[in-house]
Amino acid sequence: MDYPKGIKRSTNGNYIRFDNRGMGLESDINITNQYYIDNNIAFIYKKPTPIQVTKVDYKNNSMIIKEGFFKEPSTTDYNGLYDGLYIDFEAKETTSKTSFPLSNIHKHQINHIRNVINHGGIGFLIVRFTHLNKNYILMGKDFIDYIDNNDRKSIPLEFFNSNGYLIEISYMPRLNYLKIIDNIIGGKNG
Repeated sequence: MDYPKGIKRSTNGNYIRFDNRGMGLESDINITNQYYIDNNIAFIYKKPTPIQVTKVDYKNNSMIIKEGFFKEPSTTDYNGLYDGLYIDFEAKETTSKTSFPLSNIHKHQINHIRNVINHGGIGFLIVRFTHLNKNYILMGKDFIDYIDNNDRKSIPLEFFNSNGYLIEISYMPRLNYLKIIDNIIGGKNG
C-alpha cells in the first residue's frame, strides 16, 4: 500500500485505488456532526490530512495547487468535544459480510486510539458493513483488547454483535452515535 495515497498494486500488476472508500459513511457522519453543531449538541469535526504544498499556479485570480505531498500520516478521522469530554474516532467501511479486516486501519491509528484512551478521552471506531447495511460503534478499549489478545487479521462480525453497539440510521441526526456514547458512559441522555 502506498500510504497515504491509497494505491496498491494487485497481483496482476494493475493499480487498485482505495481513496474514497468509506465516503458514504463519512458523508453520513459529516451530516450528523453538522446537525450536532447546528443544534449546539457537540463540536466534532473531520480532521484535515496534513499536506505540504510545493507547487502552485496562479490563473485568473485563483490559486491552483499543482504539486504537494503528505507531511505525515494522519491520526484518526474525527475529534472534538461533547458535554466537556474529548471524543476521537476513526470511521471505516468494509464490504466483507463476515469480518472487519485489520489491514483497513494503520498501526499509527491504533496507537493514537490507545493514547486517547490512556489520557482519559473517549476513543472508538465506527465501522460500516456496507453489504449488511449495519453500522457499529466499537469502543476503543474493546478494540485495543481485541488487538492485544488475538492473532487474527480481522475482527469477526460476531465480535461486533457481542461487543459493539449497532447505530440505527435515521433522518436527523443521520447516525446518532452520541446517543450510544451517552448510554455507554452514562451521559446526559443515557
